[in-house]
Amino acid sequence: MFFDSWQNLRTNISRVVIGKENVLEFVMIGLLTEGHILIDDVPGVGKTLMAKSLAASLSCDFRRVQFTPDLTPTDITGFFIYDRKANDFSFRSGPVMTNILLADEINRTVPRTQSSLLEAMEERQITVDGETFSLPRPFLVLATQNPIEFEGTFPLPEAQLDRFLLKIKMGYPLFEEEEKILTLHGAKNPLSEITAEAGIDDILSWQEECHKVRVHPHIEKYIVSLVRATREHSSVALGGSPRASLALYRAAQALALIKNRDYVIPDDIKYLIHPVLDHRLILHREDKLRGLNPGVILDDILLSVPAPQEEGENRA
Repeated sequence: MFFDSWQNLRTNISRVVIGKENVLEFVMIGLLTEGHILIDDVPGVGKTLMAKSLAASLSCDFRRVQFTPDLTPTDITGFFIYDRKANDFSFRSGPVMTNILLADEINRTVPRTQSSLLEAMEERQITVDGETFSLPRPFLVLATQNPIEFEGTFPLPEAQLDRFLLKIKMGYPLFEEEEKILTLHGAKNPLSEITAEAGIDDILSWQEECHKVRVHPHIEKYIVSLVRATREHSSVALGGSPRASLALYRAAQALALIKNRDYVIPDDIKYLIHPVLDHRLILHREDKLRGLNPGVILDDILLSVPAPQEEGENRA
């Protein structure tokens, strides 16, 4: 059962990453749905530690790429190199050939290199010199960007932002949590003590289990109504696409599984609407100047679109 494994996994990672259980839930949602996560936060809040701890706990291959302006697409995908002994070209795979990839500061590299990664995220394959290579499963990208520094950056276009299932923040720890971090990490590196709680076969099984979580037609209508409301809102120039509806649907299935349910409830949708839709909305320029942001719009939509009331209807 997934839930028992999830409890062990959460306990294992919490020995290294203090607090951040909600962030771990979001990352697990990405893993269960084969989606990808964009972490929009300042350096030093534990993004790399979270990714490494997850990979170690799941016995998965982990790679990290520090994105810079001089990074090329082949630095991500790999390239062919001439082998004198074999008198032929052999493929040397890039860091994208992994299970969990941390793409650090993705907005610091040029759009051409960004596109090479985002294409791999969408297609689950790469093409180098006309030859196609499938990416391993599972495949999860945790991309980060610094929301403070804009000099020398290349913001992701809206069409590329839409490829990310969720956009989240790590946030600073609470006072007590930061004290515990000093005590724990000041004396040793607890990451070296993490043991694998599951393997790749387990993850693939969990993903199949996630697909079986039931979504009542009333919940489906609720999802569609919320996303369509973003397109009809007077302050929104570009609302959520059908891809956004599907992202909300799949993320809700994963959240239900994490909460030990085999059915989705309206509160799952409400909890996920911000990380799923915030980065997908484009507001009119004048509304942005007035201080509006996607979060305010989504809160307004949640109040205006009625949620299904009968719990029994959601389980059936």
